[in-house]
Amino acid sequence: MPIDLRQVSAIAGMSGLYRIVKPTRNGVIVESLSDNPTRMVAQARHRMSLLDEISIYTNDEEATVPLADVMDRIHQKYNGELPFGEKPSDDELKNFMSDVLPDYDEDRVYISDMRKLATWYGIVNKHVGFTAAEEEAAETTSEDEKAAEGKEEKAESKAKKAKK
Repeated sequence: MPIDLRQVSAIAGMSGLYRIVKPTRNGVIVESLSDNPTRMVAQARHRMSLLDEISIYTNDEEATVPLADVMDRIHQKYNGELPFGEKPSDDELKNFMSDVLPDYDEDRVYISDMRKLATWYGIVNKHVGFTAAEEEAAETTSEDEKAAEGKEEKAESKAKKAKK
């Protein structure tokens, strides 16, 4: 299961990413994902995009891949260390993108999008982390297994009672 990006947003015209803290009457309180987090109210005039709703264009029939899936692929392939420095060249970004998502649409995914993806991945990896989603998936799996075992035990006891 990919990372949970439902509470992480980008605000147009502002650098970085923001965690949604809680709603207010005229907007939402957001906290910057940085080393020195600051809080502010993002009002309706701010154009916010939840990272959970962003996708990357591909050439296949589905047409897009969710950003959470792409970030999960990056994490699995590079484990937090991107293969380039702080200011990668255009060729490095294209190679990186084709490694992570080989069927991305080269006509609709721009270099600026690739830079944003690399920057956002660094922020998410540092401040949100990928272990939470992995642990949730493991917990959900174990809860499902326990529920299935409980249903089997109930079915067995009903079958024994029916035989009596």
